[in-house]
Amino acid sequence: MPGMPTDPLASPIETKPLLRSADLRAMLDGQSDPALLLDTKGAVLATNPPGQRIVNALESGHPTDFKPQIVAAMQGNGPLTGSYTFDGDDEAALILEVQILPLAPPHFLLLGRDVTLERNLRAALVDSRERFKDLVEASSDFAWEVGPEGRFVYVSPRGALGFEAARLVGHAPSELLKKGGDSRNPFVTRAEVEEAEVWVRRADGTRACLIVTAVPLQAGDGAWRGARGVCRDVTSEREKDAALARAHQREKILNSVVGAIRDEVDPQDMLDVAALATAQAISADGVRIYRGDERDGFYLVAEQGTPSSNEALDELVRNVHADHRVLDNNAHGLSMLAAATPYRHQVNGAICVWRDEKGNAWSDDDRIIAGDVANRLGIALEQFSNHERILKLSRTDGLTGLLNRRAFFEDELPHRLRKSGKPGGGGALVYVDLDNFKLVNDVHGHQAGDDALLKVCEILDTHTRASDLLARLGGDEFVLWLDRMPPDVVRQRVDELHHSALDLKPLSGDMARPLGFSVGVAIYDPAVEEGMESLVARADAAMYTVKNRGKGGIEISLPGGGEGEAS
Repeated sequence: MPGMPTDPLASPIETKPLLRSADLRAMLDGQSDPALLLDTKGAVLATNPPGQRIVNALESGHPTDFKPQIVAAMQGNGPLTGSYTFDGDDEAALILEVQILPLAPPHFLLLGRDVTLERNLRAALVDSRERFKDLVEASSDFAWEVGPEGRFVYVSPRGALGFEAARLVGHAPSELLKKGGDSRNPFVTRAEVEEAEVWVRRADGTRACLIVTAVPLQAGDGAWRGARGVCRDVTSEREKDAALARAHQREKILNSVVGAIRDEVDPQDMLDVAALATAQAISADGVRIYRGDERDGFYLVAEQGTPSSNEALDELVRNVHADHRVLDNNAHGLSMLAAATPYRHQVNGAICVWRDEKGNAWSDDDRIIAGDVANRLGIALEQFSNHERILKLSRTDGLTGLLNRRAFFEDELPHRLRKSGKPGGGGALVYVDLDNFKLVNDVHGHQAGDDALLKVCEILDTHTRASDLLARLGGDEFVLWLDRMPPDVVRQRVDELHHSALDLKPLSGDMARPLGFSVGVAIYDPAVEEGMESLVARADAAMYTVKNRGKGGIEISLPGGGEGEAS
């Protein structure tokens, strides 16, 4: 009917001689690849054994429809080709390149060529190349290739060392090598290179460490035509390794300094050794250790070496603070470092090290070591102060602060007597005993007694020099050593001291029995052989002579059994 669509399969086609069944079977069996005989609706009429898999797939509902190709073949377009993938339930997918040929109506021949292996190999190759590329990118920072002229012909698209790939291509790898570094150039190797380490420069001028793995490229005749390889940037790891090695070295140096300090018992020896060990540890020309703080100032307690300028060192030390910073300065030909020595967040001293300004500059490690030593010295200086406090407590009277009996007779007086043999030697041992002191305590109480003793201490201190010795033996007994003082001056000084006892009268417990002094003196002449025991006995005897006379007087004992003097 007019206007109705025409069904190509219903249209008459060119009539070809009919094929016998035997001929069709022979045609199918003669194919090594799948071959199917189809009708005009795409139904399978017959197949050879290789084609049975297609039949099975179609019967199991495979969505393949050959009808459009059959229609196209009937319309005279000739053999039609296409690719089909057939999945099996228990077998791998089958990929065929298919040709549909028109035969005598109503038959069509489908010939298939198995391209499964080819397609799979192609896909595997593409996948392998992608995988290799991914592995190279993941296992290295960049890949490269050098041509016969020794210049980069390829660099990973993302570039390398801060350079864009285009900037490196055409340039020789030697341009990247650090000047003065390793002369090896693995980028132009003639033999396989396995993880060679080389230092190069980045685009910003900083240095980088690369691990290079490379293989040479050779032409058929064996001629070298370049090299290719991969690089891994291990700068961070190498810097960490170097930093760790330096930290271990600093720890070793610090331990040697601390060990040297710890081996000493005397605090002053401890500081002297610390100065020497620190100078040796950081190759300093000299070291100074100070005590004190930012408020009251610093004073020198130990030194190693002699600086060309004391003022330069002292000026730098005055600027140290408790913030653990190491200060540095160059002045007066000296290159100096200084740091505060902290203890419990307080500054108790400082350390200053120096070198000749023309020598090696201080490194970061030197600064760290100086700071670490300063921290340890803070503890040592505190120990020094504690030792001084303990020593002072063991040598001084708790109330007056004067030397006690042990310090006077066991340490100081023997030392002075040994020195008195030199020209101008001699002196006097003076015993001072308070008269009527018990009444002060009985009448006014022990606080008044302590005040009286402090007043006595003040009077005695007024009548002695810095070179003399003054001690409280206990209770109301005091002793003086008037060092290198001639006998006539001793007499004058003792008279003045005795007269000063009038200042004690207002503190008396009973004005009828006033507080005063009894003084026994033993003049010492180094020309007369006399031991300390004899000298002490003479001074003590002179004291009791005064007491037996009625207190408040002076008795002077002369050396060598000379006649004494009383007043």
